[in-house]
Amino acid sequence: VDPQKIPLDDRDTMSIFTSSEVLGFVDDPILGPTGAVAIPEFNTKFTRGMLVDTQPHEFDILLRLSGFSHGTDVWLGNARDLIVDQGVPVGQAIGCRDDIMLFLISCGMPEKRAFKIMESVRKGKGLKEEWKTEMRAHDVPEWYIDSCLKIKYMFPKAHAAAYVMMAFRIAWYKIFYPLAYYAAYFSIRASAFSYELMCQGQEKLLHYMDEYRKKGDALSKKEQDSMKDMKIVQEMYARGYDFLPLDLYQADARRFKIIDGKLMPALSTIEGLGEKAADAVMDAAKEGKFLSKDDFRDRTKVSKTVIDLMDDLGILGDLPESNQLSLFDLVG
Repeated sequence: VDPQKIPLDDRDTMSIFTSSEVLGFVDDPILGPTGAVAIPEFNTKFTRGMLVDTQPHEFDILLRLSGFSHGTDVWLGNARDLIVDQGVPVGQAIGCRDDIMLFLISCGMPEKRAFKIMESVRKGKGLKEEWKTEMRAHDVPEWYIDSCLKIKYMFPKAHAAAYVMMAFRIAWYKIFYPLAYYAAYFSIRASAFSYELMCQGQEKLLHYMDEYRKKGDALSKKEQDSMKDMKIVQEMYARGYDFLPLDLYQADARRFKIIDGKLMPALSTIEGLGEKAADAVMDAAKEGKFLSKDDFRDRTKVSKTVIDLMDDLGILGDLPESNQLSLFDLVG
């Protein structure tokens, strides 16, 4: 599908920023009320909270949210208070630097003056007294002037537009090509994906997530990254999709694959098996069936520790320890 042809006014895609209903589940206790998990620009706890506060139903509002999140002193202590506490419409709050110039021009201020004010505010230099006087003379609301005074840095709308267009298109794939979306995400973006923790079914996944949550702030950087990936897997399970058991002869070294309506994890998702080792396993598997664990070790150079883990996870099937037949086997 050509991403340039994805409609930016698709209502199902727009709904993902306020509800997960289009994904097939509602208000998951782990994922929250929106369907924006793993969507660029809107994937963090901070930006998903912004979605909950603003309930965007228009593409223009998503642009403002991008501006809120990339600016300094634009959202917290500023636009959020105006929207949540004072009832200012999201579409009137200052999101990107261009919003200031265009709004002031719409109030009747001279274009050059509106541009100068925008330039001063977006650099965090505030407003001159004569500008405040002129703004008031053109009926610019007092809350708008106060908001300008708080801003330290503002994002350009062109950047916000580029980012949000990308995010919207990826959200479209998430809705209409879910397995391709998850295969791409886990192959490219997941930084701590673990076959052992995440591909043994939803019940085991939730168990591991609960164990991680109990650790609280004691989570290591790797565990924090793993927790992020677990949330995406939880969403996939919540939508009714599943993983296939890892197959040495079908799995790719580094990429997830779609097979029979399920995802085949990459070999590199096995704990301790790096990408180069995964490449070696895939190349060896192409040469023919493994005869034993010894044969597997000799042909792939994978460590005994990793081989033992693979055996525990059932990946090696019923491979014997060695190619050697015992005397009892011969007698039998």
